[in-house]
Amino acid sequence: MALDYKKCAEEIVSHIGGRENIVQAAHCATRLRLVIKDNGKVDKKALENVDGVKGMFENNGQLQLIIGTGTVNKVYAEFLSVTGMTEATKDDVKAAAAAGQPIWKRMLKAVGDVFVPILPAIVASGLMMGFVEAMGKVYPQFASTSWYDFLDMVANTAFAYLPVIVAISAARVFGGNTFLGAVIGLAMIHSNLLNAWAVGTATPGQWHFMFLNFNIVVNKIGYQGHVIPVIIAVWLMCAIEKWLHKHTPEMIDLFVVPFTTVLLTTFLTFTIIGPVFSQLETWVLAGAQILVKNPLGSAVMGAIYPWTVVMGLHHMYNVIEAGMLAVEGGLNTWMPIASAANFAQFGACLAVGLKARQNRTKVVAIPSSLSAALGITEPAIFGINLRFFKPIIAGMIGGTVGAFYGAFSGIGAASYGVTGIPGYLTIRQPIQYTILLAISGGLAFVLSWMMWHEEAPEAEAAPAPEAIPEKVMEFGTVIASSGGEIAQCTAGKIIPYTEIPDPTFAAGTLGKGVGIIPEDEFVYAPVDGEISSVAESKHAIGITGANDMEVLIHVGVDTVEMKGDGFEDFVKEGDKVTKGQKIMKFDREKIKAANHPDTVVLLLTNSDDYEDVKFGENV
Repeated sequence: MALDYKKCAEEIVSHIGGRENIVQAAHCATRLRLVIKDNGKVDKKALENVDGVKGMFENNGQLQLIIGTGTVNKVYAEFLSVTGMTEATKDDVKAAAAAGQPIWKRMLKAVGDVFVPILPAIVASGLMMGFVEAMGKVYPQFASTSWYDFLDMVANTAFAYLPVIVAISAARVFGGNTFLGAVIGLAMIHSNLLNAWAVGTATPGQWHFMFLNFNIVVNKIGYQGHVIPVIIAVWLMCAIEKWLHKHTPEMIDLFVVPFTTVLLTTFLTFTIIGPVFSQLETWVLAGAQILVKNPLGSAVMGAIYPWTVVMGLHHMYNVIEAGMLAVEGGLNTWMPIASAANFAQFGACLAVGLKARQNRTKVVAIPSSLSAALGITEPAIFGINLRFFKPIIAGMIGGTVGAFYGAFSGIGAASYGVTGIPGYLTIRQPIQYTILLAISGGLAFVLSWMMWHEEAPEAEAAPAPEAIPEKVMEFGTVIASSGGEIAQCTAGKIIPYTEIPDPTFAAGTLGKGVGIIPEDEFVYAPVDGEISSVAESKHAIGITGANDMEVLIHVGVDTVEMKGDGFEDFVKEGDKVTKGQKIMKFDREKIKAANHPDTVVLLLTNSDDYEDVKFGENV
């Protein structure tokens, strides 16, 4: 018997507390996505028994009801009619869900969103730094070679210019111009400024800004290695830019907005945001020097150390270490504290990597934990532990116990700047150091394994398509991500999307993927899924695949101008397709006669939803 869509919608509304308990509602290919004001008013058992609801789960602040392809849109239409709400998108629902979360959680999510896209660069640099540093300690003669100098430069690049990378990513997260974000990041590490890592060894210059009757004095200090002040500065930049766009006439928008945005942001950054953060640095360092003089204080520093990494303060600890070694017979007793804290983050991150079932989490957690074991914890902290929160708490506990043991047993190092496994090269008590690493890393691993539980996956696999009589065409995979694999859609030579002869496609504006210089005139479905759109001009087809992958096939460049001449589609919106199924035919000669490139564009349009997208031949 056919589903009564209106009755289904009415029952759903009644079991979630009525219209007044709904913040936002949207749907995707198979699910009704709801943001609820008070989850206590939701009758989950009754919802599961509603005719038409095949399942339900909560994720990222959303209540998601699985209804099914081809049905959810009809139930959603009745849902809007019953509630009197207006249609919304998935992004609207995500935004509403995020707005309902506690402010601390939103702040942590923002930091995570900034760092997820740049993790590959940080992981690569972290692993290389650990490797190069270890090689220089094991083979001292290697440290004086050009190879060492070159590799050390490459390894340090991401961290030396971290504010720029963070600024670009933050601009994307906060909805600002990424190039203006890059300018803010570059300004914060300008060569005219004293390098932040040199503070304490050199005297910075000063600016004297006369404003009314006040003399505003600003030290010329860069922000190398810092994170929080950069994110705050770019958030401010985006807020200023958006406000100006709304209040500036279009005729002068191009000139007024960028100029005013950069000027105001940089001035406020160097006069307010930066100095406030510098004062925080001073307090943290002074407190650290006092605390590390006893085991209890060391335990406290072992706990809060990862948060100083988040704030970008940890590089300044080199001043403390250098001071310890400067005295006669000096011993660096800070190093065991840092090692305990770092190795605890390794243990917590490794637990997530081994326990996680979602591939997108594993591919970040495992290499990030390895980097942390070598003493570079940013990938683990920002990519996994801080993002999921409970692992960083587990790491703090492990760091606390490990640091207490290190201080109690009197462990010390003969150098500074090295922690984790490479620390064996400088430590004076290797057996006790091994115990310290085992305590901190092992305890954090166990606690993280017990405390952290993987949330239900955001995406649901698309329903199995119906069998078709025609034999399917088989091609190799050309796009791969944690969402799944996308096959080549037509015979021909594969080129990167950056080489597609169209600036919009080449810039990745519509997503990442490949171009295909065709040798055939047929297009085949690159994934199992459902046809989500068919262009009126017949030259482009959209497919929703497993895990909400949104695939676009666009035959030729500017072929919309051909108004369908030379194109024949074999599918319509809502059809289910099997990978390899013939879905379109195009006339290459007509495309060339119309003076259009015949490159077939194959893109994963929501590639930003996945942090591990690979594309090209033999991915």
